[in-house]
Amino acid sequence: MAAPFDFMTKTNNPGGISARSKQTERRNSRRCKITQLMRIRPSDPGRDPFDDIRGTLSVSRSGVYFQSSVTTYEVGMRLFVTMPYSKEPAAMTHEYLAEVVRRDPLPNGLFGVGFKILMEMGLQRSFGGYSFGGK
Repeated sequence: MAAPFDFMTKTNNPGGISARSKQTERRNSRRCKITQLMRIRPSDPGRDPFDDIRGTLSVSRSGVYFQSSVTTYEVGMRLFVTMPYSKEPAAMTHEYLAEVVRRDPLPNGLFGVGFKILMEMGLQRSFGGYSFGGK
């Protein structure tokens, strides 16, 4: 008898023989296709620094997928992510610690990057270009 997991990953073809689907669904929650500006930086001070400001392509409660021209994203890399990002004085944003879980080369020359949120660092308040952590 097949395990429950096997039933979820098999598809029936016209000949009646089961075959594994090419890719199994691994998401824990639904995704919303919304665009929200975010600021992404590596959390490891030993890495080459970058400051990537991008819009999200899809968002879930625990993860984000976006496109970027930055070539240094790697699976397992830790990031500081500020969302939603704004340069407006007194903007209320949140900073998160995240980990890259996906990096796809895309036909347009960019990279598709997915990260999962590990924890919230706290509310960030920006006053005249300066950020102050705290709640």
